[in-house]
Formats: sequence, C-alpha cells, structure tokens
Amino acid sequence: MTLRPAQRKNDGFSIFELIIAMALGLLMLGAANELFNSALKTTSLVSNRAEMQQNARAAMDLISKDVSMAGAGLPPGGIQLPSGAAATLSRFACDQTGVCYLTTNTYPVGTVGTTPPTTAVSNFMFGIVPGFGKGMKAGGPTTIAATNRTPDSITVSYVDFGFPLNQFTGAFVDMTGTKLTLTAPVPQPAATPNATDPGVGIKVGDLLMVQTGNGTAVGEVSAVSPLATTGATVTFTNGDALNVNQTGASNSMKQIVPAGSPIAPGPAAPPVTVVRLLVVTYYVEVPIIAGTTPRLMRQVNGNPPQPVADNVIDMQFSYDMCDPVNLVACAAIRDPLAGNLSPGQIHKVNIQLMTQSLAANSGNTQNMQLSTSVSARNLNYKDTYQ
Repeated sequence: MTLRPAQRKNDGFSIFELIIAMALGLLMLGAANELFNSALKTTSLVSNRAEMQQNARAAMDLISKDVSMAGAGLPPGGIQLPSGAAATLSRFACDQTGVCYLTTNTYPVGTVGTTPPTTAVSNFMFGIVPGFGKGMKAGGPTTIAATNRTPDSITVSYVDFGFPLNQFTGAFVDMTGTKLTLTAPVPQPAATPNATDPGVGIKVGDLLMVQTGNGTAVGEVSAVSPLATTGATVTFTNGDALNVNQTGASNSMKQIVPAGSPIAPGPAAPPVTVVRLLVVTYYVEVPIIAGTTPRLMRQVNGNPPQPVADNVIDMQFSYDMCDPVNLVACAAIRDPLAGNLSPGQIHKVNIQLMTQSLAANSGNTQNMQLSTSVSARNLNYKDTYQ
C-alpha cells in the first residue's frame, strides 16, 4: 500500500490581508504628501514674508532718509516762490511731459498760526509739505482696495549736498534772470565733477536755488549746455513744468539779478551762489495693468517718478510740532495745514507703512505694518516736551 504525502497549501496573503496592507500604504502616502505640502506652504510663507519685509524696510529707510534731510540748506523757514498779483502757484510732483502725479500738487496758500498774529503764506516752499489723504496717483483709484483707505503723500525739500555746485562761480548773463553761467573753480578739485556730468551734473527739470545780495530765488532748468567743458550755461524759461520760472512775479529769478549784470566772473563780479535743490514726493500708485499691485513711488524735482517698493497698501504720516503762538507741543497731528499750523514748526514725523505679500499663500495674503519716527532736525529746534 502506497502512502501519498500530505499536500501542503501554497504560501501567500489572503485578499483581506492585501486590502489592509493597501489601506495602510495609502494612509502613509497621504501623510507623506500632506507633510510635503505643509513644508512647501511653510517655505512659501517664509519666502513671501521675507520679501515683504525687505520691501517694507527698504521703502521705510528711503523715506526716513529724505525726511531727516527736510529743510537742510534752505533759508530759515523755507523759500518764498514767485508771489504777487502776477504770480501763479508753483507745482511739485510733475515731469517734463506735463504729467502731474498728484491731484493736489501746489504749495500751501492761506494762513498759519492758531491765534493772532497769524501769518499769510502763498506759494511757499516749506521743508515739508504734508499731503493728508492725498497720496494716490492722479487719474487712478481714490483708495487702495486692500484697506479701503486713501494713503497720505509727503513732499520734502532740501539742498543736494552730494554735488558741490556751490564751488562753481555763478553769473547772470542779462538782467532778465533767464540765463546763468557756472564756471568751475581753478584749479578744479579732483573730487568735483563737471557741471554737466552725465551722472550727477545739472539736467533739465532740476531745481536750482540762487542767492545774491538781492535775495534768494528758485528756478527750474529748462536747458543746459557745457561751458568751457567743465562749467555750464543754464536757462530758466517761463512756462516750465513746475511753474517756478515767472519773470513777471515778485521773488523770481529776475528780482535777484545783481546790478551791473552781465559781468564776467572775476573779482569785480557780484557774488552769485548756486546750489541744487531736491524736492522729493512720495505717493502710492495703482498701475492700470491688470494684475499689477500697488507700489510706492518717489518723484524728484521735474523728473519722472521711480518705483520704490511693490505692494505698499497704505502710507500714513503724522507730525509732532510746536504751536509757535501758544508754545504748546502738538503730537501726532495728521493735517497741520487744516489746523493753520505751519509746516515749518514740524520737529518730528511719524511714519506708518503697510505692505502686503506679493503672492498669496493658500489663498491668503500676509500684511505687515512698520512704524518709525524721524526727527526733522533742520526745521524746528524748539521742543516744549516736559
């Protein structure tokens, strides 16, 4: 009798075991995918926030630098631009094509001082011109959609100490004050560039402050050409983009021409000192291109504005100042001109800047607000804080 060996079952997994294994595997893959997505989101979050901070801090640094220089080199209190019955208001934040970038862009007119004696001002260039609620580009939206607020603008004026134009000898060509020659010093220091240097020299749209024994006046450069290679001949023509050249008005360039002009530069020539002014305006622009984000713009003299930072969704200023009549310290004044307070009494500017991340993270954007205070050291030295 032959015995047949017992038949063994084939080794393997049951269908139930395979289902459990597949379910566990899918759970592990899902967890790994979720972890990977979370890491990507975190990386994007950190990257967006870092970029947002860089934009905000770069913009804040530039604004703070200009504000800290406000009034530097100007006559005490500021400069009287063309005035009188024949004068019209001068402008800022305009370029040579005739485009003006703010709806309100003329120098203050009215009275300053809360109680008598008040001071009347008209077409007066202060070191700081506040622009409460006037910080949006003309012709664009009136508010920023992200905040539903209208940002402020600010315009600051100071002498350009980076270009030693005062080392050049100035002389008026005629009694109209429309043409001025600038002769380089002899010998010319190696560190002093030519007056028409392509990088830092005088250009059309620049503002020059000219001082003689008859007073101080400002002119916008309408044309400039080299003079003896190192110097320059500068022309101030009426009808300039900033409406500064007004020969028929008081306090114009014509009014300060020294008697006896023209006289060739030399020992007998009346002293004429010339420096370049920087009139800098900050405002927010929302480009009309679809998908473009708001951006902070910086505009200087009569030149085209340049972008400073993207996704700036709010910019607010307030001013600490001293009431010159009552000698009362005023803190965080949003609109000094509305309260008849003189911008010349500002001694501290409080700046708030809000930016938004350039890209949304999981459908959400990030906002960040920076605040700082800057001493306008060249405006008001009086401080009644106790």
